[in-house]
Amino acid sequence: MSHLETTTTPLWQGDREITCDDILYIRTFAQRFSALSRKELTYTLCEHFQWLTPAGQPKFTACAKLLSRLEAAGEIALPPLRQQHSRPGPRKHCPIHLSTRTDPQSPLTGPLSQLAPVQLRWVSDPADEVLWNEYVERHHPLGYKKPFGYWARYFIASAPHLLGCILLAGAAKALSAREQWIGWSDPQRLKNLPWVVNNSRFLIFPWVKVPHLASHVLGKLARQLADDWALRWGFRPLLLETFVDPNHFTGTCYRAAGWELLGHTTGEGLVRPGKAYRTHPKLIFTKPLQADFRRQLCCDQLHRRDEP
Repeated sequence: MSHLETTTTPLWQGDREITCDDILYIRTFAQRFSALSRKELTYTLCEHFQWLTPAGQPKFTACAKLLSRLEAAGEIALPPLRQQHSRPGPRKHCPIHLSTRTDPQSPLTGPLSQLAPVQLRWVSDPADEVLWNEYVERHHPLGYKKPFGYWARYFIASAPHLLGCILLAGAAKALSAREQWIGWSDPQRLKNLPWVVNNSRFLIFPWVKVPHLASHVLGKLARQLADDWALRWGFRPLLLETFVDPNHFTGTCYRAAGWELLGHTTGEGLVRPGKAYRTHPKLIFTKPLQADFRRQLCCDQLHRRDEP
């Protein structure tokens, strides 16, 4: 019997607890189907364990990390890595080149009522993505950073004007104030976190001076996001969150749009052992997207796209 099968400490990979029976099944399956490549083995085990994302796709990366951990611990023997036909070395991120397209424009002022209907336009065209990235890199205090997990870019538009940009991406892994407010357990958080979406960038262009525009946009976002997200990713998020730096902002537009202030972050992030990370605390705001969000987030497993 192996060390991992006899230890009393639970083995977790992502949102899943790995049992002794799981390890035995993986070992037996890998031995019996030794002709499979690592990729084929990983996808097959995702299917057998029903280890899927909320959109119903295999959690390939999480499963691959688990297999590597088990191999490193001497629990299983994986097929040898097959030669990859690609250039060696780390992949480089292309820098964002600033152009005249995102130069500051003439001030746009006046009451909100004089704008044509304000729209949130999901950015999916590659050329629009490049333009969106450039606007955010140039005009947002934090610049552009590639989103992780599920994500969405929006242009804020009112024909014929572009007014700003919104980015939504994966939620923070752990926030004590949020966890207490929701009331979910750690296993529930690990399983259901994809249903929480972080508003990581919110930019009204500096030349746009329209009172109440920001809170109006946030209200539209709360009403529109779930449908857009379901069309793109196959499931409907339940909760929005964001962080506001109190050294520069007070979150007035979030408050006006009905977001709830939960408290502050600790200023300490989740980091790898031996690493250090610290920043000053941020304000935590949340906005439920469904009335029963808390009941759903506190269940043992939310439904995926392909489930009733």
